[in-house]
Amino acid sequence: YVPPQARKVQETLDNKKREELGRLKKMVNGLINRLSEPNLPSISGQIEDLYMANSRKDMNETLTDILMNACVTPVAMPSRLMMEHVLLVSVLHHNVGIEVGAHFLEAVVKKFDEICKSDTEGKECENLLALIAHLYNFHVVHSLLIFDILKKLVSIFTEKEIELILFLLKNVGFSLRKDDALALKELITEAQKKANTAEEKLRDQTRVRFMLETMLALRNNDMRKIPGYDPEPVEKLRKLQRSLVRSSGKETELRVSLESLLSADQVGRWWIVGSSWSGAPMINDTSKKAEQKLKIGKVSSKIMELARKQRMNTDIRRSIFCVLMTSEDFLDAFEKLLK
Repeated sequence: YVPPQARKVQETLDNKKREELGRLKKMVNGLINRLSEPNLPSISGQIEDLYMANSRKDMNETLTDILMNACVTPVAMPSRLMMEHVLLVSVLHHNVGIEVGAHFLEAVVKKFDEICKSDTEGKECENLLALIAHLYNFHVVHSLLIFDILKKLVSIFTEKEIELILFLLKNVGFSLRKDDALALKELITEAQKKANTAEEKLRDQTRVRFMLETMLALRNNDMRKIPGYDPEPVEKLRKLQRSLVRSSGKETELRVSLESLLSADQVGRWWIVGSSWSGAPMINDTSKKAEQKLKIGKVSSKIMELARKQRMNTDIRRSIFCVLMTSEDFLDAFEKLLK
């Protein structure tokens, strides 16, 4: 039972919080709407100030919501616009703290997984994949995640997935080759196997042939073979990023796998230092209890009674006490304690 007086206080607090969040959303939205390459330094500076003035949780949620609404639409977004939005996240990720990029990345990956499973007709999947690709381009996330996504797409291998593989390779293929040429080679081999064993209807498609040609061009480091490939815009924005970021990019890259991101609610977010976690226990309690039962062999009831008298009130204390009391010599005690 909550007395009316306390209820009133709570309602006032809730309304106050709602108003604050509404005000914050308006401010961030105004800044994001004006975002472009020339004014990126001033806008990132203003958002940093907002991070200092408000709670990180509120800011992360507000920023992620606004960026997702701006970038994830049923029509294909211009790549330049995507890059500028992700560059802003990257600058904040390096200057404010890695939880900024981590929060945004998790939201994008979960949404991507959800939309890929549902058969939507729009271009949301490509837009989300472009966000992930540029998060990798601007050193927010490690190539591990990109390889995980590519492996998953290759394992499914339908028309939609082939299109997404091509889209991703065109955006980050040469960077992946620089980061981990061996993993890329393995992926290409896997894709060739899949293409050979695919059903007839899919195998004869020009798109599949084009995908394999693109992969071979990547392997041979032949940029001319990839139509529409232009590294210029990314390089230009990377220069801008270097001038805005106060720390070097590599140590703040999130080395996190696709599986870890998708199961973050069950296993916690180990990639964010000091992130609080309230959820189901990471390991089954039953297995934990089983592990805690210590194997110390049969112990006489007399020794157990002594342990009880000495207030050995947990399994581990009783076990240590029994080992010390029943060992023949120090070597025997040492061996048993180790076990």
